[in-house]
Amino acid sequence: MTILGSVLLYNNNGRLEIENIKDTNQGIFMRMKSKDKTSDSECTSSTTVLTDGIPVKRRLGFLSGVSVIVGTIIGSGIFVSPKGVLQNTGSVGVCLITWCGCGLISLMGALVYAELGLLIPKSGSDVAYLLAAFGNFPAFMYTWAQLLIFPGGQVIKSLTVAEYISKAVFDECGPNEATKKTIAAFVLLSAGITNCISVRLVARTQILFTTLKLAGLTIIIVGGIISLAKGQFGSLTTGFDGTIDNPTTIVSAVYSGLWAFDGWAQLNFVVEELKKPKRNLPLCIITSVLLVLVVYLLVNVSYFAVLNKDEYLSSWAVAGTWAEYVLPGAVVLVPITVACSVYGSLNSSGFAVGRIIFATAREGLFPECLCYLNINSNIPLPSTILIVALSFIMILPSNISLLLNLLGFLTWFFYGFGMVANLVLRFKMKDTKRPLKVPILIPILVLICCVYLVVAPFLEPVKVEFWYAVTYLAVGVVLYFPFAFFKLSVPGMDKVNTLVQCLMTSAPPQQIRT
Repeated sequence: MTILGSVLLYNNNGRLEIENIKDTNQGIFMRMKSKDKTSDSECTSSTTVLTDGIPVKRRLGFLSGVSVIVGTIIGSGIFVSPKGVLQNTGSVGVCLITWCGCGLISLMGALVYAELGLLIPKSGSDVAYLLAAFGNFPAFMYTWAQLLIFPGGQVIKSLTVAEYISKAVFDECGPNEATKKTIAAFVLLSAGITNCISVRLVARTQILFTTLKLAGLTIIIVGGIISLAKGQFGSLTTGFDGTIDNPTTIVSAVYSGLWAFDGWAQLNFVVEELKKPKRNLPLCIITSVLLVLVVYLLVNVSYFAVLNKDEYLSSWAVAGTWAEYVLPGAVVLVPITVACSVYGSLNSSGFAVGRIIFATAREGLFPECLCYLNINSNIPLPSTILIVALSFIMILPSNISLLLNLLGFLTWFFYGFGMVANLVLRFKMKDTKRPLKVPILIPILVLICCVYLVVAPFLEPVKVEFWYAVTYLAVGVVLYFPFAFFKLSVPGMDKVNTLVQCLMTSAPPQQIRT
């Protein structure tokens, strides 16, 4: 180890006084003292850094990639959404058709995103695609929407974990809402801590919880097969009785079903951390979506084979009610399995969303400090912590039904933009080599579905959550022009950037030069 001496650097944030520089095998060890130009405040930290910025490392293989996607998709959806799908379709037959349709839409969308991910192999998914196709404004709006979509999704998942933990621990009366929300808050905190420690820990956690959830769903599937073999068909015999034909109501059913499949683009968010992306990205996506589609259909058939429609609709936790009939002696195992399943999805979502904000900030559209990477773990620590904080705020006034519709609307609004981006880039980047190119009919079909899902809610008396979504997007437009387009600086942001670097031992990524 060689002591190189001291040096004084300046950047946009102020002055970085670096002392005791030592050349090590791992990089350059620096003792850093930051001092803002306009104040005498200082902070000191010691760490190993790279003078050329922090590179993003590839640490996810095929199994980890599949675990990230399956672990995200199979979360709260298959345990919360079944009730919403049946309630809004009215019949078992249309309910199962809706599940098949949602799976087909998700598979087609996943194939389009596999093409986009290989064409533009950057973390952040839609951020990179919308930037390449349309420029800054849609990319900013996409990330602005994610600041509501992902924390809202995390709240739904954490409340689901709390609900099933309550079924396993408390008596039939259960805890009050305040206790459930406290449990949900601890769930959010634990997942947030995991995502802040290391990518390897997140990957191993995902493999563990994906294995547990598939084992639990296998129990439900086998239980349904045994019931059918005994001649017990439950509500399957009702067929199409009670079918609802209201378009707005059907859209709500599709939102619920698509919510259960959401997560098929999850690996695109972290493609810069995926090994052999040209091979693993499409293989992971296709394998994961097909696996989930088969599992979901079998699980729903098992539910209907055991429960009648009234029991199905009156139960907030369908899997728990199912277990009371099929596994009365081991009924506590199902809530525990479901809680583990949803926790795995929550953990995986938290891992991915930080990369969206990171990618947007790296392009200069969000505050600079949100693109900083922790020097030791390579994790976008500031953006990851931001999502955890927003989730804590949203857990207080949470309403599951309202959140599902609100998040479904915003999610498919921007999936539609992703499909348009795919079509535009076929012309803007027509000479670029594509490892995968899906038939042009596929993005067009998915785009038609997206347009229907976004427009249909406004064809009937509009639910209040859809106006919330429109208002939220309008606020994003208002914020974009002064801060992202005209680059107006917020007083004190230089101090915030310096403070974030010191407190979180972080620095800009390799693509940023200060």
